[in-house]
Amino acid sequence: MMEWIEKLDGSVIVSDLGGKVIYANETAEKTFVKPGEPSLHGRDLMLCHNDKSKDIIRNIMEQKVKNVYTIEKKGKKKLIYQTPWIVNGELKGLVELSLEIPFNMPHFVRE
Repeated sequence: MMEWIEKLDGSVIVSDLGGKVIYANETAEKTFVKPGEPSLHGRDLMLCHNDKSKDIIRNIMEQKVKNVYTIEKKGKKKLIYQTPWIVNGELKGLVELSLEIPFNMPHFVRE
């Protein structure tokens, strides 16, 4: 069942309440781990972010709100989707998705 997430053409990272990475799919590993470095699994998520991003992550966890935006990096445009990981109403950690999107992505309004 999890194979589709593992093979997804986008990064999926899940961290626990303490900010420790408990899951990173193959794309996340290829994107964020340099050759010779250990896996993301077990790393402190905060070490991968600047001070502003750390504050945003803390707010996501404290307020249980999403943070969604786009970036351009290395000639690619990406959608970044950070959301609290909640199970049965209980905060468990954070989920971060990073998906490459087209620069001229169509937008549709549907009723």
